[in-house]
Amino acid sequence: MSVLPLVFTSGWASGINAYAVVLLLGLLGASGVTDEVPAALQRPDVLIVAAVLFVVEAVADKVPYVDSVWDAVHTVIRPIAGGVVAALLAGHDGSLPQLAAGAVGGTTALLSHLVKAGTRIAVNTSPEPASNIVLSLAEDLGVAGLIAFAVFHPVLAASIAGVLLIGGIALVIFMWSRIRRFLRRRRARREEKRLATAGGVAPPAG
Repeated sequence: MSVLPLVFTSGWASGINAYAVVLLLGLLGASGVTDEVPAALQRPDVLIVAAVLFVVEAVADKVPYVDSVWDAVHTVIRPIAGGVVAALLAGHDGSLPQLAAGAVGGTTALLSHLVKAGTRIAVNTSPEPASNIVLSLAEDLGVAGLIAFAVFHPVLAASIAGVLLIGGIALVIFMWSRIRRFLRRRRARREEKRLATAGGVAPPAG
């Protein structure tokens, strides 16, 4: 399937910001930059809804803890969006290639979503909000840049998305081990304080 690289890249990007993917692909198609985008993504009502939701996500995604709640809500939405966009890009309604493209897009979107959500949980262990804002901006720019790049260089863009996905999975695994150690240490300190407090209390008079 010649469209498979674009399908993979759009799936990766959908797992991070599905609304940005729909909006950007729709605009690129409507403006005549590419003819790879199906008409369904270029409809004005689709573009308006995608733009509104993109703005909402752009705000929610930069607020500590709110971003994790938003990610939890989108655990189903992003993979579905990735699968639908991939299937539309593949065309041929109901054909095996379209179903395969939808599966690739949805699976890739789920994996990248889990990377994004796991990274945000790790970042939220820090009390300052700056890291959330910087990370969110980097994600938005990365999605926009790679989708635009994929329109002209789909194979290279898919290779970059694959490297980012593998690197993100490895990073989340590394950070989760650190988070577990941090939580264990915090529980241990609380237990030590509780025991110390209990040991300092005089026993009741008999």
